[in-house]
Amino acid sequence: MQPDPSGSGDANAKAKLPPPVTVPSAAAGGRPVSVLPHKTANVRDHYRIGKKLGQGQFGTTYLCVDKGDGREYACKSIPKRKLLCREDYEDVWREIQIMHHLSEHPNVVRIRGAYEDALFVHIVMELCAGGELFDRIVAKGHYSERAAAQLIRTIVGVVEGCHSLGVMHRDLKPENFLFASAAEDAPLKATDFGLSMFYKPGRWCEMRCYTTATTFTIVVVPYLLASIRCILTWILSGDKFSDVVGSPYYVAPEVLQKCYGPESDVWSAGVILYILLCGVPPFWAETEAGIFRQILRGKLDFESEPWPSISDSAKDLVRNMLCRDPTKRLTAHEVLCHPWIVDDAVAPDKPIDSAVLSRLKHFSAMNKLKKMALRVIAESLSEEEIGGLKELFKMIDTDNSGTITFDELKEGLKRVGSELTEHEIQALMEAADIDNSGTIDYGEFIAATLHMNKLEREENLVSAFSFFDKDGSGFITIDELSQACREFGLDDLHLEDMIKDVDQNNDGQIDYSEFTAMMRKGNAGGAGRRTMRNSLQLNLGEILNPSNS
Repeated sequence: MQPDPSGSGDANAKAKLPPPVTVPSAAAGGRPVSVLPHKTANVRDHYRIGKKLGQGQFGTTYLCVDKGDGREYACKSIPKRKLLCREDYEDVWREIQIMHHLSEHPNVVRIRGAYEDALFVHIVMELCAGGELFDRIVAKGHYSERAAAQLIRTIVGVVEGCHSLGVMHRDLKPENFLFASAAEDAPLKATDFGLSMFYKPGRWCEMRCYTTATTFTIVVVPYLLASIRCILTWILSGDKFSDVVGSPYYVAPEVLQKCYGPESDVWSAGVILYILLCGVPPFWAETEAGIFRQILRGKLDFESEPWPSISDSAKDLVRNMLCRDPTKRLTAHEVLCHPWIVDDAVAPDKPIDSAVLSRLKHFSAMNKLKKMALRVIAESLSEEEIGGLKELFKMIDTDNSGTITFDELKEGLKRVGSELTEHEIQALMEAADIDNSGTIDYGEFIAATLHMNKLEREENLVSAFSFFDKDGSGFITIDELSQACREFGLDDLHLEDMIKDVDQNNDGQIDYSEFTAMMRKGNAGGAGRRTMRNSLQLNLGEILNPSNS
């Protein structure tokens, strides 16, 4: 069964799934001998590998040129030394399978081939050189509800194509949609399926996530700081943080509640639609945990500007895509049948308020600057540091349940002579317990201890600042920011906005205090929660390193 090229097939049709994801048998040590099930030619026999285009969670993407016909492609190279267990190998093979599975869809980047050598797995695919979704909108300077409807039609068409073939994308966000070229009429393409999964209808509730030497059940898998995959694997493998800021905004409430299915992709597309119409995410807070709480309980804002001037039909679609009950949420097919999507006369063609473009610009710029800084910090994190936290979690989790209870946390703190009251320990629990389950699972533990610790350690902030401050002047200038963008393979668009959002004294550059304020903003939700999370990190850090206390 091939996807309907128009993206309008029945998403509820029974999906024909490919064979289960498997990799060649493991060697004596239990690790697979290869990712691909067959030997391949050397990628360099067929392609010239050129400049770096970008760096992601699991690999580096380069420009490559076909030696035969001179055509340009993108080559994503994944270091095999960073594939630490069988599940990592299976993840890469699954990504390749899914790209082949969806290859006929006009709005999915087309895979050209996969190659494997002793050191790398290379995925050669269609080159999308037209830039990111939000950047294109901002560059045009104006757009309308009708233009937004056309974009959402494309995005949800990809979702429907995935679902009709039994694939959950699980990482829908604007950064994963690129234009094929700079041409005005270039198609929008979905470009990253590294976290996608095959599923069978009705059998999606429990998702598995794997880390080195440990397999545990968790459902915040696809969503960066909320997930072990996006914290632990990135750092263990030495790959870069790339979505630390962006992803939490798009996570569906049922993902946080640990039971989710393909409906979560529709929620994520609904968040993109909300941002397209007003310029900011529907659920916002100063910390990832705060964002998640807003997603679970916050109210959609349709009163602030520009919502009074947005059509009722658009607001109706947003409400039904962002319905917290996944059983009542629109399916992808139903979204594509909504009047605002189907009938050009329903979505007004008048320009949306220019303030929306300004917000979009700031939202995109903030994400990019912090992404780069987090990547620099991530490079300083060692496997030993992660290993220590892993052992610490095991030590506190005395019943090996995979979660830390109040009593276990109390006992762990007691071992280092902590004199915190039960009320204070309960506050620590609540600060780390993102999903309000009453316990701290492994993902929440890592987010609360590792992320806060590494992000706010002074030496890491100094190192990150020095990376941008090339001339050692004590200031990050617009030229230095442009150079950093090039090094990371990011478009150096909206540099003025990156500076402006951080530059508190309006001198046109970023000093160290402004830089650290930016880095620490967004890692805590108000003074009380910040204090609790810092206290949790401090007290658990004493357990890990009692000699330092």
